[in-house]
Amino acid sequence: MNPLTFSLIMATMISGTLLVMTSTHWFMVWVGFEMNMLAIIPLLTKQHNPRSTEAATKYFLTQATASMLLMMAATINLLHTGHWSIMKMINPTASTMMTLALAMKLGLTPFHLWVPEVAQGIPLSSGLIMLTWQKLAPLSILYMITPLMNTTLLMTMSLLSITIGGWGGLNQTQLRKILAYSSIAHMGWMISILIYNPTMMLLNLYIYIPMTITTFMLLMINSATTTTSMARMWNNMPLITAITLIIMLSLGGLPPLTGFLPKWLIIQEMVKNNNITMSTMMALLALLNLYFYTRITYTTSLTMFPTTNNTKINWQLKNSKQMMCMPLMITISTLILPMSPMMLILD
Repeated sequence: MNPLTFSLIMATMISGTLLVMTSTHWFMVWVGFEMNMLAIIPLLTKQHNPRSTEAATKYFLTQATASMLLMMAATINLLHTGHWSIMKMINPTASTMMTLALAMKLGLTPFHLWVPEVAQGIPLSSGLIMLTWQKLAPLSILYMITPLMNTTLLMTMSLLSITIGGWGGLNQTQLRKILAYSSIAHMGWMISILIYNPTMMLLNLYIYIPMTITTFMLLMINSATTTTSMARMWNNMPLITAITLIIMLSLGGLPPLTGFLPKWLIIQEMVKNNNITMSTMMALLALLNLYFYTRITYTTSLTMFPTTNNTKINWQLKNSKQMMCMPLMITISTLILPMSPMMLILD
């Protein structure tokens, strides 16, 4: 892609997200979402093949439908209140429609079907943007209007998302689909705590984004897209493969890695609010995510493809320019929880 075109696309996408995050007017929020959606479409079709075109079309149709629902909800609320303000969403119908629109943009269940299909049809770099940056704008709106939302609907969708995010990844061999289902489950965890403690949702987001970015970057460096290619990576670059597998276990929530921290805090907060049944179900369903990441780790680390050339094994990191920022990202993705007692001692 032309560097000037790429810079223009990225500037538009960033501006759209910032416009959504800083607006208090529903029309400007809608404009920001549209800028964001139209800017990412060229990034989804970078490879110019039928699969990426199909993925971009699915993404466009889903996001356009969600934007239509959002504008309809804002219009209904305007007719009842006379306000375009975000904080004046007092009409129940408008509130429910807004919840559904934002759930569709985030890929929450039952509007999750587009997420794995789109992620599978696009390059790893575009999948990284879709599963991280594109979550910021809808979550910022949910963060602002949580007291005005239909809480029962939100909790139902969050529990279903955690369930589908776990079950859906069990029979997958494509890493992009596995990460997409993991993203659905993480969105479910964030939405579940949004009602009780919105700040904890932000903490979950701050941890989820570095873990996902690090995983995608390591996969991009090695051009790994399937579990089989992960096993081949183990032959050639055991160190990077081992780091990738540890970060995947962190994404699954294995203690004492970083990914366990938000799940631990969320369950603790829900128990404090006497929501013991939901927290127990969420803890059990989290084992599904951990299982398929553990299975990838098990099969990859115990599989060595036949080779007669032992010099192929490379313990040094290739692509040094791409790896410059990786030590910090890897530390954030794996060691925040183990290092937290040390930080308390230093304080």
